[in-house]
Amino acid sequence: MDAVAYPNEEVISFLNKEVVALRIPADHKQLAPQFTVKWTPCLLIVDGKGKEHARSLGFLEPKELIAFILSGMGKAKFNQPDRPAADKLFERLITTYPQSSYTPEAIYLQGVARYIESHEVKHLIALYDRLVAEYPQSSWAMRAQPYKLLKK
Repeated sequence: MDAVAYPNEEVISFLNKEVVALRIPADHKQLAPQFTVKWTPCLLIVDGKGKEHARSLGFLEPKELIAFILSGMGKAKFNQPDRPAADKLFERLITTYPQSSYTPEAIYLQGVARYIESHEVKHLIALYDRLVAEYPQSSWAMRAQPYKLLKK
Protein backbone atom coordinates (compact mmCIF):
# COMPACT_ATOMS: atom_id res chain seq x y z
CA MET A 1 0.00 0.00 0.00
CA ASP A 2 2.99 2.27 0.58
CA ALA A 3 3.92 2.09 -3.09
CA VAL A 4 0.47 2.55 -4.67
CA ALA A 5 -2.41 3.58 -2.42
CA TYR A 6 -0.94 5.83 0.25
CA PRO A 7 1.02 8.15 -2.10
CA ASN A 8 -2.05 8.60 -4.35
CA GLU A 9 -3.22 12.24 -4.35
CA GLU A 10 -6.90 11.31 -4.04
CA VAL A 11 -6.13 9.09 -1.03
CA ILE A 12 -3.95 11.75 0.61
CA SER A 13 -6.62 14.41 0.18
CA PHE A 14 -9.37 12.10 1.46
CA LEU A 15 -7.39 10.99 4.51
CA ASN A 16 -6.43 14.57 5.40
CA LYS A 17 -10.05 15.80 5.18
CA GLU A 18 -12.02 12.87 6.55
CA VAL A 19 -10.21 10.78 9.17
CA VAL A 20 -7.56 10.68 11.83
CA ALA A 21 -5.16 8.15 10.37
CA LEU A 22 -2.87 6.29 12.72
CA ARG A 23 -0.23 3.83 11.62
CA ILE A 24 0.69 1.16 14.13
CA PRO A 25 3.34 -1.50 13.49
CA ALA A 26 2.01 -5.06 13.46
CA ASP A 27 4.50 -5.93 16.19
CA HIS A 28 3.37 -3.15 18.53
CA LYS A 29 3.39 -4.75 21.99
CA GLN A 30 0.08 -3.31 23.22
CA LEU A 31 -2.04 -2.29 20.24
CA ALA A 32 -1.41 -5.22 17.89
CA PRO A 33 -2.83 -7.75 20.39
CA GLN A 34 -5.60 -5.36 21.48
CA PHE A 35 -6.86 -5.07 17.89
CA THR A 36 -5.90 -8.64 16.86
CA VAL A 37 -3.50 -7.53 14.13
CA LYS A 38 -1.86 -10.65 12.72
CA TRP A 39 -0.93 -9.57 9.19
CA THR A 40 -0.42 -6.37 7.24
CA PRO A 41 -1.81 -4.33 5.77
CA CYS A 42 -4.62 -4.53 8.30
CA LEU A 43 -6.90 -1.50 8.21
CA LEU A 44 -9.34 -0.80 11.00
CA ILE A 45 -12.07 1.78 11.27
CA VAL A 46 -12.57 2.57 14.95
CA ASP A 47 -14.59 5.24 16.68
CA GLY A 48 -13.34 7.70 19.29
CA LYS A 49 -13.70 5.07 22.00
CA GLY A 50 -11.63 2.50 20.11
CA LYS A 51 -14.60 0.34 19.12
CA GLU A 52 -13.99 -1.40 15.80
CA HIS A 53 -16.59 -0.97 13.06
CA ALA A 54 -14.76 -2.27 9.97
CA ARG A 55 -11.65 -4.28 9.13
CA SER A 56 -9.80 -4.96 5.90
CA LEU A 57 -6.87 -7.29 5.46
CA GLY A 58 -4.57 -7.05 2.45
CA PHE A 59 -3.89 -4.58 -0.33
CA LEU A 60 -6.54 -2.17 -1.60
CA GLU A 61 -6.05 -0.02 -4.67
CA PRO A 62 -6.69 3.71 -4.09
CA LYS A 63 -10.39 3.90 -4.98
CA GLU A 64 -11.18 0.70 -3.04
CA LEU A 65 -9.28 2.09 -0.05
CA ILE A 66 -11.42 5.22 -0.03
CA ALA A 67 -14.59 3.16 -0.53
CA PHE A 68 -13.59 0.91 2.39
CA ILE A 69 -13.04 3.92 4.64
CA LEU A 70 -16.39 5.46 3.62
CA SER A 71 -18.05 2.13 4.32
CA GLY A 72 -16.43 1.93 7.74
CA MET A 73 -17.39 5.51 8.54
CA GLY A 74 -20.97 4.71 7.52
CA LYS A 75 -21.00 1.60 9.70
CA ALA A 76 -19.67 3.56 12.67
CA LYS A 77 -22.48 6.12 12.29
CA PHE A 78 -25.02 3.32 11.75
CA ASN A 79 -23.92 1.67 15.00
CA GLN A 80 -23.88 4.86 17.11
CA PRO A 81 -26.86 5.11 16.03
CA ASP A 82 -26.75 8.15 13.79
CA ARG A 83 -28.56 6.64 10.85
CA PRO A 84 -29.12 9.89 8.90
CA ALA A 85 -25.34 10.47 8.92
CA ALA A 86 -24.79 6.82 7.95
CA ASP A 87 -27.26 7.25 5.08
CA LYS A 88 -25.26 10.21 3.74
CA LEU A 89 -21.95 8.35 3.95
CA PHE A 90 -23.39 5.29 2.22
CA GLU A 91 -24.90 7.52 -0.48
CA ARG A 92 -21.52 9.15 -1.02
CA LEU A 93 -19.88 5.74 -1.43
CA ILE A 94 -22.64 4.48 -3.77
CA THR A 95 -22.56 7.61 -5.93
CA THR A 96 -18.81 8.13 -6.07
CA TYR A 97 -17.66 4.49 -6.26
CA PRO A 98 -20.47 2.51 -7.95
CA GLN A 99 -18.04 -0.19 -9.12
CA SER A 100 -16.54 -0.76 -5.68
CA SER A 101 -16.84 -4.12 -4.00
CA TYR A 102 -18.16 -2.19 -0.96
CA THR A 103 -21.09 -0.65 -2.85
CA PRO A 104 -23.59 -3.53 -2.57
CA GLU A 105 -23.20 -3.63 1.22
CA ALA A 106 -23.62 0.15 1.33
CA ILE A 107 -26.89 -0.13 -0.62
CA TYR A 108 -28.10 -2.78 1.81
CA LEU A 109 -27.14 -0.84 4.95
CA GLN A 110 -28.50 2.41 3.56
CA GLY A 111 -31.87 0.77 2.96
CA VAL A 112 -31.87 -0.74 6.44
CA ALA A 113 -30.94 2.62 7.98
CA ARG A 114 -33.79 4.29 6.11
CA TYR A 115 -36.21 1.57 7.22
CA ILE A 116 -35.15 1.87 10.88
CA GLU A 117 -35.71 5.62 10.75
CA SER A 118 -39.08 5.50 8.96
CA HIS A 119 -40.46 1.97 9.51
CA GLU A 120 -41.52 2.09 5.85
CA VAL A 121 -41.02 -1.24 4.09
CA LYS A 122 -40.54 0.59 0.79
CA HIS A 123 -36.87 1.07 1.79
CA LEU A 124 -36.33 -2.68 2.17
CA ILE A 125 -38.07 -3.35 -1.13
CA ALA A 126 -35.98 -0.64 -2.80
CA LEU A 127 -32.70 -2.07 -1.55
CA TYR A 128 -33.74 -5.53 -2.77
CA ASP A 129 -34.77 -4.22 -6.20
CA ARG A 130 -31.57 -2.23 -6.62
CA LEU A 131 -29.27 -5.03 -5.53
CA VAL A 132 -30.98 -7.57 -7.79
CA ALA A 133 -30.87 -5.15 -10.74
CA GLU A 134 -27.35 -3.76 -10.32
CA TYR A 135 -25.41 -6.33 -8.26
CA PRO A 136 -27.24 -9.64 -8.74
CA GLN A 137 -24.17 -11.79 -8.03
CA SER A 138 -23.30 -10.05 -4.77
CA SER A 139 -23.79 -11.73 -1.43
CA TRP A 140 -25.85 -8.68 -0.46
CA ALA A 141 -28.42 -9.41 -3.19
CA MET A 142 -28.75 -12.89 -1.71
CA ARG A 143 -29.11 -11.48 1.82
CA ALA A 144 -31.86 -9.15 0.60
CA GLN A 145 -33.94 -11.99 -0.91
CA PRO A 146 -36.47 -12.08 1.99
CA TYR A 147 -37.45 -8.47 1.24
CA LYS A 148 -39.00 -9.51 -2.09
CA LEU A 149 -41.76 -11.08 0.01
CA LEU A 150 -42.75 -7.58 1.14
CA LYS A 151 -43.84 -6.67 -2.38
CA LYS A 152 -47.59 -6.56 -2.90
